[in-house]
Amino acid sequence: MSGDQTDLKKGQTPEPVRHRREGIGFMGRLRAYFLAGILVTAPIAITAYIAWWFVSLIDGYIRPFIPSTYNPENYLPFSIPGIGVLVVIVVVTLIGAFAAGYVGRLVLSVGEGAVGRMPVVRSVYGVVKQIFETVLAKKSNAFREVVVIQYPRPGVWSLGFITGNAHPEVQLRLDGQADDMVNVFIPCAPPTAGYLAMVPRREVTVLNMSVEDGLKLVMSGGIVVPPERRPALAEPVESRSASDGNQPDRKVLAAASRSNR
Repeated sequence: MSGDQTDLKKGQTPEPVRHRREGIGFMGRLRAYFLAGILVTAPIAITAYIAWWFVSLIDGYIRPFIPSTYNPENYLPFSIPGIGVLVVIVVVTLIGAFAAGYVGRLVLSVGEGAVGRMPVVRSVYGVVKQIFETVLAKKSNAFREVVVIQYPRPGVWSLGFITGNAHPEVQLRLDGQADDMVNVFIPCAPPTAGYLAMVPRREVTVLNMSVEDGLKLVMSGGIVVPPERRPALAEPVESRSASDGNQPDRKVLAAASRSNR
């Protein structure tokens, strides 16, 4: 035995070798703190800037139409941001209350009749009205399902949203070639435009993903991946049967316990 081993007492184990942990330097800590500060402040700053820009834009258009008598900024030494947005909300609410009455419905029908006689304006008005009615309807299925389809070629999958059933004329013309056609809107990234594809429902794969998560995925270009919502896989039947076979039957155990009593 060597001299080191004789020095150890009987039953005493040698201490493990401790590796020295290299700490982060001062510049490394500053860099980590700076990146953490960006992660905290950047989303807040960008959101606040977009909100401020929107409020300032509405205020710039609405303030000139507010009478000086009802403008609180004429009586205060400072300006009130968001007064234009508040005026828009109040005016839109009052218009909705007026349109819900008998006189409002009469005026609205007369106005729509006048717009319907204008060649170009009636098309634009009709499309915009149908879009808002479809999107704001509580029972609408527009943009309720996130799907993937093989587009623009087989083997390449694109994310899309089902916006409704295809036009009956499409179903009639493609009778025998495709059945149960649906409209799928395939947005670009970022979603400034998109494509309308009419696809058979059997070729559409519905994802277990909310519309909000799908929009986040498209707007970020795939950087922001939503969390997995797939439920936990059930235990295989073979493993359950094997485990059940190794354990005695509960009815047998209950009968044995009653007999022992």
